[in-house]
Amino acid sequence: MKKIVIIGTYLVLLVVSTAISLAPQDHFEVTTGHKIDFKNAHVKGVFKSMNGSMDFNQSDMSKCKFSLKIPVTSISTGNAIMDKKAQTAEWFDSKKHPNISFVSSSVAKSGAKYNITGTLNMKGVAKTITIPVSMSLAGTKITFTGSFTVNRITYGVGKKSENVPDNLSITVTVPGIKK
Repeated sequence: MKKIVIIGTYLVLLVVSTAISLAPQDHFEVTTGHKIDFKNAHVKGVFKSMNGSMDFNQSDMSKCKFSLKIPVTSISTGNAIMDKKAQTAEWFDSKKHPNISFVSSSVAKSGAKYNITGTLNMKGVAKTITIPVSMSLAGTKITFTGSFTVNRITYGVGKKSENVPDNLSITVTVPGIKK
């Protein structure tokens, strides 16, 4: 009898653990309310458009995946001449490289925050970066917020100049709705 109970318990645990591991992670699509601000000592602005998706599973970070695209033409500095110049081959080259993209390779929890590591592809240059973010979840809505720095020269955006600093501070808010 004792063996039957132990075997039965083992089978129940096996079925439950398999069901949990096969349970799909939550899938979210980027929704309105996103924000991508950039600034340095001389320039500040926003990218007005973003699309993409996020698969997020708080109990299994290995199942998390972020795939985001930002149309270069959505840049807005508040200066039409600067916005047009940003589209040129010297800067973002929107004809050859219409989007900035980020695709995650891993997500790790660090205290109350998450570190999302992935490939940032800008102007045809792909580099691995880690973006520390906070996450809030309310019903079917999720929001990630974070800040990081990007060296524009590393990505071939503009040329080295005493007038325009190399590093840009980026602040992002990426909201999603469960699909």
